[in-house]
Amino acid sequence: MARFRCTTCRGLPLRLHQPFTGLPRCGRCGGLLDSERRRRTPWGLAAGVSALVLGLAAFPGLLDRAGSLPRQAPLVTSRILDHFEAPPDPRLRPMALLEGGLIESLQEADRQWIPTTEPLPGGGIRFLYRRRAGDPELTVPQLQALIQNPPDHDRERRAISDLLRTLEQAGVQVQMVEPRKTGAAGEWDHGARTLRIKPAVVAKGSVDFAQVLNHEAIHVAQSCAAGGLRAVPRELGLSQAVAPELRMHLDDPLYAGASATEKTLEREAYANQQQLEIGASLVRAHCRLRSQG
Repeated sequence: MARFRCTTCRGLPLRLHQPFTGLPRCGRCGGLLDSERRRRTPWGLAAGVSALVLGLAAFPGLLDRAGSLPRQAPLVTSRILDHFEAPPDPRLRPMALLEGGLIESLQEADRQWIPTTEPLPGGGIRFLYRRRAGDPELTVPQLQALIQNPPDHDRERRAISDLLRTLEQAGVQVQMVEPRKTGAAGEWDHGARTLRIKPAVVAKGSVDFAQVLNHEAIHVAQSCAAGGLRAVPRELGLSQAVAPELRMHLDDPLYAGASATEKTLEREAYANQQQLEIGASLVRAHCRLRSQG
């Protein structure tokens, strides 16, 4: 029987099953567990090399003062990791989401945004509909038009499919789990090459899911531009003009302790997340893509 070990906690944690995928997870930190069998592979050597290099990169100030590494060490480190990195966990392939019925789930969730009517006791009807932040109130003719011809959100679903395919080529892992940052809809963990999206985002439909995925893909590109998937993200130089309905997110307590640099990275992602094709384009431009046989 396989034993499980948490690569973060370095122990033998409780074996838990994530409700949507059945994958064993750590009871302490929530990370994906690694089995004894999986560790007995030649990739163990690569992981050891990666850990050593990352350990050196964690003390750039000391290394600069000692003159042990040149100024380009972070970029060199990322390139070394690109060559010695263990392959992504097949259970966390981005395309597995599509194969598992993501698009069908989004289509079902999109129906909640179609207006409905309700008869009034004294005669007549009233319209019931949901609005996203920043959307204007709709007139009766507009509501009737939406009921008769609801949007298909085909553009959003195509963007989602293209972005997941591109992220897989880049070697990114995707988990539909609660982000480790409390209150976040999604997060990019560059240290683990893993993008996490809150499962509840699927229930909000194609528009919300496409923007959250696109936002996190911009962060992926920010890492790649800094040297590789595991690199600390850096600004890409994109527009920082955040739409009015999204500005409130930057004032969220989630970013209360963020540095000025982190806030700049978030502002760049929020400012461009509504351009649904930009995420895949940036990942292709800045990340090292792998062929898909």
